[in-house]
Amino acid sequence: MAGLNDAPIMQSLAVPAVCILIAFLGYFSQYLFQYSSLKPGPLSASETTVFNILLLSLWFTYYKTITVDPGRYVFTDKVIEAEGSWCKKCSAPKPARSHHCQHCGRCIPKMDHHCPWTANCVSMTTFPHFLRFLVFANTSLWILGYLLWQRFFALWESRHLPAYLGPTLQALIGLALTSLICLFTSLALAIMLVTTMKSWLFNCTMIEGWQIERHDAVMERGGQDWWDINGSDGKKIRVERVEFPYDLGFFANMSQAMGSSNFLLWFFPLSGSPKVGKGGTGYGWSWEENGFNRNEGMWPPPDPEKIRRANREWPAGRRDFKAELRNADTTEEQKRAFKERQLQDMQRRSHLLAELEEVDDYDMLNEDSDGIGYSSDPEVHWRNNDGERLQDYGVDEETEFAQTTEDDDVPLVELLRRRNILRTECAD
Repeated sequence: MAGLNDAPIMQSLAVPAVCILIAFLGYFSQYLFQYSSLKPGPLSASETTVFNILLLSLWFTYYKTITVDPGRYVFTDKVIEAEGSWCKKCSAPKPARSHHCQHCGRCIPKMDHHCPWTANCVSMTTFPHFLRFLVFANTSLWILGYLLWQRFFALWESRHLPAYLGPTLQALIGLALTSLICLFTSLALAIMLVTTMKSWLFNCTMIEGWQIERHDAVMERGGQDWWDINGSDGKKIRVERVEFPYDLGFFANMSQAMGSSNFLLWFFPLSGSPKVGKGGTGYGWSWEENGFNRNEGMWPPPDPEKIRRANREWPAGRRDFKAELRNADTTEEQKRAFKERQLQDMQRRSHLLAELEEVDDYDMLNEDSDGIGYSSDPEVHWRNNDGERLQDYGVDEETEFAQTTEDDDVPLVELLRRRNILRTECAD
């Protein structure tokens, strides 16, 4: 997957290439069986019916995987808070399990990855269609493989006969070409199906699997169950072992992902998919947790090295306080809030000295440990066992920095608006 999403040729040719592949394997193979001299001859009526029903289901589920919107968050004017962090690109709260896709240009609910072969995100709303597409694609390939095996077996049975009594050269070339393409396609899609089924059973997206691997590496490198690190506001941030909280059990995981507890609808091609709730509640806004951690909302766990790098970059020093003040109204209350914010940022600068002298039990990960760890780039980019970064899943890494304080990235105007709304509602 690494690098495929960013290749311009993949973005423009991937979907047409998949359509050509489906058409070749689905229809050229039937033409080959029907009109060539390959034994055991044309497909029976039942074989033709079953194979074409699978093809029709495959086409429809692939169409839905491409065209269904991966989901979007619509915030009302009076939204005060949303679980998660703040997305700088969307200028809005980013609910839990969502990520900003650099290709879709917005935060995607329960984003799994941006798939180059569908030119769409695999997300909360598209995952059921994507899984059905993989199931029908693999089933069609397995049946095609069986039909091809029948032809090869017939060739083996007649291997002692004179060549002129066997199939033509064109038929043999077509059989060999179809078989090779079917073999490699089956292997690739089987891997994709196993990976997707694992995500489905454990309620863990590919991005969250990447986060679990990073967290395990951090805790193993740290050598202890927990330790504290200074945040940019001078407060201590606890780094501790966190269990993945969204695994609720096999059936609950599968029902949540498919949007229904009726398993008879899970693989029905015309079935729908979950929709993002409205008004800040429902699907996509908050997620049930299994209660294994001491508190809810602890996932994803903080990355110590990103926190330390963010502290050294002096984010507060780059803020344009005058511009923020111009964007706000000039009431005394807002000026006082602005000054409080400015004082906090000055405290963060002074905290840098303490940060530089701090000695943690955590050692920085590096690339010397079998390719796992942080790169030497100015920005911290952790890579997993396969050498993949979040960017390789389509995530905009600029929006994925670990939070040092709850409202660290929230603009001043937004904080003031929330405060005014809250006071108005309390007064009512």
